[in-house]
Amino acid sequence: MSFNSTVSALRPHIAFFGRRNAGKSSVVNTVTNQRISVVSDTLGTTTDPVRKAMELLPLGPVVIIDTPGFDDEGALGELRVERTREVLRKTDIAVLVVDGTVGLSEADEALIGEFVSRGLPYLIAVNKIDLMENPVKEDKHTACVSALTGEGIGELKERLATLIRSQEKEKFLVADLVEEGDTVVLVIPIDESAPKGRIILPQQQTLRELLDHHCTVICCQDTELKATLAKLNEKPNLVITDSQAFKRVAENTPTDIPMTSFSILFARFKGNLDGLIRGANALKHLQDGDKVLISEGCTHHRQCGDIGTVKLPGWIRNYAGAEPDFTFTSGGTFPDDLSAYKVIVHCGGCMLNEKEMQHRQRTALSAGIPMVNYGVAIAAMNGILDRALKPVIS
Repeated sequence: MSFNSTVSALRPHIAFFGRRNAGKSSVVNTVTNQRISVVSDTLGTTTDPVRKAMELLPLGPVVIIDTPGFDDEGALGELRVERTREVLRKTDIAVLVVDGTVGLSEADEALIGEFVSRGLPYLIAVNKIDLMENPVKEDKHTACVSALTGEGIGELKERLATLIRSQEKEKFLVADLVEEGDTVVLVIPIDESAPKGRIILPQQQTLRELLDHHCTVICCQDTELKATLAKLNEKPNLVITDSQAFKRVAENTPTDIPMTSFSILFARFKGNLDGLIRGANALKHLQDGDKVLISEGCTHHRQCGDIGTVKLPGWIRNYAGAEPDFTFTSGGTFPDDLSAYKVIVHCGGCMLNEKEMQHRQRTALSAGIPMVNYGVAIAAMNGILDRALKPVIS
């Protein structure tokens, strides 16, 4: 897979923070050699986080995020600061840009403290060294740069690359569950809610990883699964299905063939699968009026038969024998206060990076609210959770 084809959710997220007019956006533009952010002497020019997925040597494929100044003021400024804090949830490496002619402020020190408390790798980029009479001494966390002249920018990028490499760990979505030469069947329903002309990201990523692992991959719809399996001379080593087709797929897949779902694979890959399994137990005990949050990480156009807003609520009502009160969120929206909810049902998180997905799970855990994802929930409601989990936890 080429760098440019690496999906954003799998790229290290490098976020630049700083006070207004510390030169943060100028440093971002110089590091990327692109005009990602508008630069001005006017305070608060960056009003919303600016994201850019790119290949940046020597860092490789990354997502660069420029944030509004965290010292913004007023009612609107408070909203901007909150947006900046939201970026922290998905940040893998933080860069604090400081105006070297002014030095560290209390706000800077507070933000560094937040980096430390989150266990977040960080660098302090002391900007405007071309204007400083006595440049600060560089250390483990400090790099001196000039966005105007480019001085120190190359060294900053090298140090970011080193931080990225120190955080890298080999993880697999599915390749560690199969052997080279295995046959895997992917069940991909094409219904009214399926995007026209393409398959969705979890299916793409699973297919590509299996091909990279030299497996034979057969794709079919749930309505053709039984006939597909009958055509094979040997039983496949694994069947992976879209969660919404779990019931039909379980019925048409012999019990001696391992079976799981894309959503369960992503739960294992990005979050705490054990916690999500515990969350499934809460669905059965829902009562009339209980609030249920159904949250998705992407912002796709809702269509007839949408799984999050149509199918899941119906399945949950039938399973619980009750009429819960459903709330829906999507994209970057996820409540900080979850106290009103009895259960949170989340998508597989293919569009969210691991940091953001784990933040959401930690938020639910700290509030004492059970959280389950689509695949685990649907398997539980169809009485096949043990079977669907067996390939990933055995």
